[in-house]
Amino acid sequence: MSTMIEQGRRSRPFYVPVSTEVAVFEAAYRLGLSIVLKGPTGCGKTRFVEAMAHDLDRPLITVSCHDDLTTADLVGRYLLRGGETEWVDGPLTRAVREGAICYLDEVVEARQDTTVVLHPLADHRRQLPIERLGVTVDAAPGFGLVVSYNPGYQSVLKDLKDSTRQRMVAIEFGYPAAHVEENIVVAEAGVSAACATDLVRLAQAVRRLETGGLREVASTRVLIAAARLTAEGLPPRVAARAAIAGPLTDDPVVSRGLVEMIDIYLPESLA
Repeated sequence: MSTMIEQGRRSRPFYVPVSTEVAVFEAAYRLGLSIVLKGPTGCGKTRFVEAMAHDLDRPLITVSCHDDLTTADLVGRYLLRGGETEWVDGPLTRAVREGAICYLDEVVEARQDTTVVLHPLADHRRQLPIERLGVTVDAAPGFGLVVSYNPGYQSVLKDLKDSTRQRMVAIEFGYPAAHVEENIVVAEAGVSAACATDLVRLAQAVRRLETGGLREVASTRVLIAAARLTAEGLPPRVAARAAIAGPLTDDPVVSRGLVEMIDIYLPESLA
């Protein structure tokens, strides 16, 4: 089964625009165009969608994709309830009927035969055929389709079909400029500007590394985690080892190198 998260009305998720992504998203949404967000892990793609859904006053249904995700997980299935068989809409169908934004996170993790169901929704038809019911559902006003993936994980087996890509408007994401990332860390973790500056400098150094032992480079997400641990009272180096070095690699040699970098860029304790 898919992992689904529904976002209702709440305060606006914190998001700092770094380029033209907000203008492109809003224009595409007004035109009924589907959107693909491309960028590395932890750079803010999900937070961006949450902020856009809030700004557009639309409910958001998020599905975390995986390689066992089936068409039925997205569209719906018959279930036995109280001795009777009952059709239950999947998250995609609910979004289509309700005029919500449906966000498929890391869509390339889903099987390609599953994502083909998106095609009539992602082009001018804006329709969802439900073969099990023998019906085709027109997207309600306000419906939007957004998918995301990390190009760094692309392979022949895990990539979006060209026929899917060309139905969507692409927005490229990267890690924000240093001063923007520092402001994000301060706002998200409540640490000092000096602490945020040190963490961002460390992240930039890690991102310049050229080694095969790193699963990923240091994302904004792991910086925020390290900053939160620091705000909770952990020494900066201890926090960074736990939130940055540990998650990024299992290679002992690379791990020692990251720890050495942490000791260079971060103070042993807060002033």
